[in-house]
Amino acid sequence: MADVVVEYDGPVAIITMARPERHNAVDGQMAAQLAEAMRAFDASQDASIAVLRGEGPSFCAGANLKAIGTDRANRMSPEGDGPMGISRMRLRKPVIAAVHGNAVAGGLELAIWCDLRVVERSATLGVFCRRWGVPLVDGGTIRLPRLIGQSRALDLILTGRPVDGQEAYEIGLANRLVDDGTATEQAVALAKQIARMPQECMRNDRRSVLEQWGYDEPAAMRNEFALGVRSLEANGLDGAQRFASGKGRGGSFEDI
Repeated sequence: MADVVVEYDGPVAIITMARPERHNAVDGQMAAQLAEAMRAFDASQDASIAVLRGEGPSFCAGANLKAIGTDRANRMSPEGDGPMGISRMRLRKPVIAAVHGNAVAGGLELAIWCDLRVVERSATLGVFCRRWGVPLVDGGTIRLPRLIGQSRALDLILTGRPVDGQEAYEIGLANRLVDDGTATEQAVALAKQIARMPQECMRNDRRSVLEQWGYDEPAAMRNEFALGVRSLEANGLDGAQRFASGKGRGGSFEDI
């Protein structure tokens, strides 16, 4: 897969968009490779969490507009994978975006598809496709308001203005703000920390968070409870016994 490279660091799958000469602009072929890589990660027995990153000067500059009208164009269908490949997928496992350089247009949509975003201070995020009349069709108009609120989302969507790492952190678009050149390192470290947690419980709580958007409150509470029962069966007894033995006391995460 020339446009997407997958490596493993212990329980972490590092999925790299590898078209640096185009700032990782995604065409149809690359979108399909991203989807294939994410499906393989989700099915893996060894990887618990993934980091999505970009090679070269940018995370991702969006869709490759030069591919429109060619055999490498992004697929445009209401069914199946989205134009950017992974934007309609809901994985069982979490993904962290390691953002540097530009994460704009469809690249922003990839970043907000991820569960968490580790963003470098000099990074630039924004709906740059506003200038060309190219719409957000990979979840941007849905996920961005859910992440940062409708008012802030509309500011970015209507104006197309750039947001740097500091502002992204202040408005909740970035979960971690890190020094330039360290996004991947910091994202992998965060991924390893999450991978240490009891996985079934963590995944079920994550699933409840994602699914509650489609439920009214009573249904969401029932879904949370049902998933919680599964978590208790899978992880709760063992966790209680470890706590009783003295591990994790005082809020420590060192010996869990």
